[in-house]
Amino acid sequence: MKMKYKQKFGNLCEEAPIECDRVPIKDTYTEVYMIKGCTGGVNTKHEVRQVEDFYPKTEETPVTLSDLFKVQSPENKQGTKVLTLGIAGVGKTVSVHKFILDWAEEKCNQDINFIMYLPFRELNLIKDEKYSLSKLLLYFHQELHSGDEKEILNEKLRLLFILDGLDESRIPLDLHQKKVSNVNEKTTLDKLITNLINGELLPSALLWITSRPEAVSKINYQYFNLVTEIRGFNDQQKEEYFRKRIRDEDQATTILSHIKTARSLYILCHIPVFCRIAATVLQKMLKDGTDMKNQMTEKYNTKQNTDNAVSSETKRAEVLGIMKLGKLAFLQLQKGRLLFYEKDLKKYGINSQEALVHSGICTQFFNQEGNSFSFVHLSFQEFLAAVFVFLTFRDEVGKAMRSENGHLDLFLRFLLGLSLESNQRLLRSLHPEQDIREESLEETVNYIKKTITRTKSFEETINLFHCLSELKDNSLISEIQTFLNSGDLSTQTLSSAQCSALVFVLLMSEEIQEKFELKKFRPSDKGLKELLPVLKNTRLSGCDLTEGSCKSLTSVLQTENTLRELEMNNNDLQNSGVEQLCAGLKSSHCKLEILRLSGCGLTEGTCKFLTSVLQTENSLRELEMNNNDLQNSGVKQLCAGLKSSHCKLEILRLSGCGLNEESCKSLTSVLQTENSLRELKINNNDLQNSGVEQLCAGLKSSNCKLKILRLSGCGLNEESCKSLTSVLQTENSLRELKINNNDLQNSGVEQLCAGLKSSNCKLEILRLSGCGLNEESCKSLTSVLQTENSLRELKINNNDLQNSGVEQLCAGLKSSNCKLEILRLSGCGLTEESCKSLTSVLQTENSLRELEMNNNDLQNSGVEQLCAGLKSSHCKLEILR
Repeated sequence: MKMKYKQKFGNLCEEAPIECDRVPIKDTYTEVYMIKGCTGGVNTKHEVRQVEDFYPKTEETPVTLSDLFKVQSPENKQGTKVLTLGIAGVGKTVSVHKFILDWAEEKCNQDINFIMYLPFRELNLIKDEKYSLSKLLLYFHQELHSGDEKEILNEKLRLLFILDGLDESRIPLDLHQKKVSNVNEKTTLDKLITNLINGELLPSALLWITSRPEAVSKINYQYFNLVTEIRGFNDQQKEEYFRKRIRDEDQATTILSHIKTARSLYILCHIPVFCRIAATVLQKMLKDGTDMKNQMTEKYNTKQNTDNAVSSETKRAEVLGIMKLGKLAFLQLQKGRLLFYEKDLKKYGINSQEALVHSGICTQFFNQEGNSFSFVHLSFQEFLAAVFVFLTFRDEVGKAMRSENGHLDLFLRFLLGLSLESNQRLLRSLHPEQDIREESLEETVNYIKKTITRTKSFEETINLFHCLSELKDNSLISEIQTFLNSGDLSTQTLSSAQCSALVFVLLMSEEIQEKFELKKFRPSDKGLKELLPVLKNTRLSGCDLTEGSCKSLTSVLQTENTLRELEMNNNDLQNSGVEQLCAGLKSSHCKLEILRLSGCGLTEGTCKFLTSVLQTENSLRELEMNNNDLQNSGVKQLCAGLKSSHCKLEILRLSGCGLNEESCKSLTSVLQTENSLRELKINNNDLQNSGVEQLCAGLKSSNCKLKILRLSGCGLNEESCKSLTSVLQTENSLRELKINNNDLQNSGVEQLCAGLKSSNCKLEILRLSGCGLNEESCKSLTSVLQTENSLRELKINNNDLQNSGVEQLCAGLKSSNCKLEILRLSGCGLTEESCKSLTSVLQTENSLRELEMNNNDLQNSGVEQLCAGLKSSHCKLEILR
């Protein structure tokens, strides 16, 4: 048994079996990217479009092929059923073959005693006959002797049945069929298969079914312990495949470089068969010294001519054969059929030998009962269908565009691409008497552009842009790229067509748009809905959005998307808009990490909705709600969410939200429990000293991991400094403290400095702008700089320090203990005298990298002195303001 499998699956024959070179599978095999779960939903678009929309998601759980049936616990040791989905050509069957080969070569899964491989394309040939499971085993494994089946079909053995290619099945499956539990009971194939699936027949057996996604409606997911999806090659696997297949390292590097620049092709190379096509075509182009083209039609046309470089005496027969195959491809494509049998070929006057002559177009699998056929990939069927239609019909564009589920999209691209003179020249080898068409491509281009403006379907519009690309017309795309490069576009209003073009540009970009500011584009709500899925970070601040826009955003968050940052500041969203957004934030598809809702007319009611998000599984790491009337009651509700084990929020910004000491009490209760907060910004709230005193109790907690605390403009005085000092003198996590615009006075700073000198203090950034300080505070700060300390940034703008204060500070800056890198002294009443003091620092060993001295009366003479310091070899200053 294992020997048979080693012989059958040990080599890959990537072209037609006749006269092909059989390559050991280990030479080119590259494992595909497989994940737990699947995209799900009804397929309403062409499979190639699905790949073009594909972006790896951070939440995906990869699955290794060899681990599909690993025993994880006693209860799943037997009876595990796995369903693996994947689009055409993505590597399902090759993965099955590799799994069986590794088992046969005893590399893995040796706890499995027997594997029975049942491809649906072979089962179709006997679909009208009756078998028992034991006789079916003998039918597919004729190397076995009568009686062996009794030993194999034993509940004590670990058996694996592999049903490969459910989408190719012509056997009707009804899971409510009559129960069959006896392996010797003769019945129809549909009953055998359904009873294997539902566990009535050999319940201890393992089962693995593979299928394209659209076929799984025939069965129910509930019967499977594990559902996986093969996504094809990730970027690393693509490179691995090309370097294995193309032995010449320089050639492989050149081809990979070209594929990466041809973005559409690079995306399609997620599908292994596209990698093979690309490798074959591009190697030939390099060999012939021709330019490597970006249009898909040209690549397939070149592939077709590559496969048919044969002697002239067989050319006429080949042309006739290809036209017949094209007719078969087109008429069966309309029916959605991808698998054919001898009787199907005969309908179109094709015999099996004729089909096989065209290496790389049709693949045959021999079976003792008959032959089954399929094109090497659905895209080849669509290409040959387009060739057939182009050479015989004229009016199929409209019909293809009316396809309800987009299954003719790629066919349409090929059909239009064949209109190019370069492709018609290649087609002459198939049809010498065919004149190159003189119809104006300009008319075709204009027709497509008009259709784009009328088309309501976004998916149709995107495919039409692909069609324009095939015709090498990029005028609409150029318009958008001009928009993208023109700076502020807030005076422009994008049409629906331009919005679709923008999406197309973003999809075909080397990188997903990192930062997108809607304010520049002003699309409609519908355009916004289509744009968001292809973006990572979106800025929608001040765009006149309302709760209606939140509805569009919610629909995006509830489907597969790449959004990680959403900024909606200064829009009149109201509580009702945020309520809708929160429905999206709770979705398993939502991976939003940053949400900014400052100045959106929100009240405490919004906090209730956001709390419900924080209390469920979510991905939020940053929440900004500045300048909303949340009040203490709103913050109290939020804090209930912050305490949840589901909450991973690290940054919370609540400046100007009408808070007082009551909110500090609520926030303290969070800091004293297990939480993830690392930054808290509550500027411009009337917290008073009593509020800060309560906060400090939380800051001292062993559960508190807060690193950044911002308390500017909170009505504080020296009493708050006393409380904060007590924090700095105990074990704490603070690294940044901002208390600008509070009446701290010199006495407050003096107390703070006692904390800064503590061995427990790890504060790196201290901001004390506008705190009523003078030279006395400089004296206190200097004493800190001259002792062991962690300060790296000191901001004391808008304080009356005077030259004498800076002179004292400079004594500290010269200390070997000083590691200060950033010093900000704007608006401090300084003159050229201060420049003299600072120059003396720059001319000695120091750590300063940035110096800010705006709004001081330095005069030219002061700057002249500073320049003397800047010339010093000791000076490491990088920024001077």
